[in-house]
Amino acid sequence: MTMEWRPMTHADLPAVLAAADAIHTDYPERVEVFADRLSLFPDGCLIAGNGDALVGYGVMHPGMIGYPPALDSLLERLPAGADCLYLHDIALLPAARGHRLGEAVLGHAHRVARKHGLPWLALTSTPPARSYWLARGFTPSDAGGAALAAKLASYGEGMMYMTQAVR
Repeated sequence: MTMEWRPMTHADLPAVLAAADAIHTDYPERVEVFADRLSLFPDGCLIAGNGDALVGYGVMHPGMIGYPPALDSLLERLPAGADCLYLHDIALLPAARGHRLGEAVLGHAHRVARKHGLPWLALTSTPPARSYWLARGFTPSDAGGAALAAKLASYGEGMMYMTQAVR
């Protein structure tokens, strides 16, 4: 069974929300958050699947190092002077495991960042995902100081902000 990434469309949003609700039970976001990102930066919005069956999604957009958006918040516009591609959410259902979809979407992130002149990737890691991101070369960052700490608190305990230079 071949699974691959394709561009996300607005018609995909109900399935994206269903996957997000199944995967991120502790980090709920409204469908409007995904629609906001898709409208602002379609280059960074993908879904993974086999035909009509969605098995994962990736949502990323330009951002500022040390200033991630709060959980379940709308951007409404991209920041002027962005210096990173923020990986808002990359989530895969269990059916996606073993198909190298994580590696593929990370490669996509690097290509998109280069295309848009963004020298860094950044993300907020949940505790269970931390080892995954560390193994892929992301490093913890406290850029942003108190403002970063406040944003991370919106997600709950144990969150870590991480960055990686674009390759």
